[in-house]
Amino acid sequence: MMRAAIVIPTYNHGERIAEVIAGCRPLNLPILVVDDGSTDNTATVLRGITDITVLHHEYNQGKGAALLTGFGLAMQGCDWAITLDADGQHTPQDCLRLLEAVPEGQRPLVLGVRQGMEGRDVPWTSRFGRGFSNFWVWASGGPWVADSQSGFRLYPLPETLNLPVRAKRYQYEVEVLVQAAMAGMSIVEAPVQVIYQGSERVSHFRPFVDFWRNTITFFRLIMRRFFSRFFTP
Repeated sequence: MMRAAIVIPTYNHGERIAEVIAGCRPLNLPILVVDDGSTDNTATVLRGITDITVLHHEYNQGKGAALLTGFGLAMQGCDWAITLDADGQHTPQDCLRLLEAVPEGQRPLVLGVRQGMEGRDVPWTSRFGRGFSNFWVWASGGPWVADSQSGFRLYPLPETLNLPVRAKRYQYEVEVLVQAAMAGMSIVEAPVQVIYQGSERVSHFRPFVDFWRNTITFFRLIMRRFFSRFFTP
């Protein structure tokens, strides 16, 4: 029997987080929300919601750090973690698609592949970033996947926590794919819906800064892949 918890990292999503949590309730799974140092009304909103577990970072540490905090707590009673974003772009009911994608007796990382990413409401940064990231994940030694930037995933615990991922911000989600492949963990893909609210959507992705951080992460992983050839017996 799969014991899964829902982990939602959030940073300044006070306008959306309650709606996202409400959408997760029908699944009857434990809900863990990690407030990564929000400076808006997120903490106030979360205090008014019952039957969830909330963890707070004193200051913003990055999405990867928030996920790791959530995974650590989820490990106390579960061996899988479903992650989805707090901005409302994911349909919580699609969590079932991720769970159903797990082959019997296996423990893969399941990646939710967002459908309809060519729509007019989808920011160009998201479309470009996905293609850019997909290629460099593969070039770094990871799998060839359709949506390496999707935050809607099912992670096996504790295997994921044992991976030597160094990135702690958005780059965690691309590096973990590479490290999982290198560790022999299989990657399974499942289609999920995506909802973009145009100007109403709160995104903290900064094209220049995060593009630069992605570049550094991929450079480090490619160098590791290259030099490992000379040191592997």
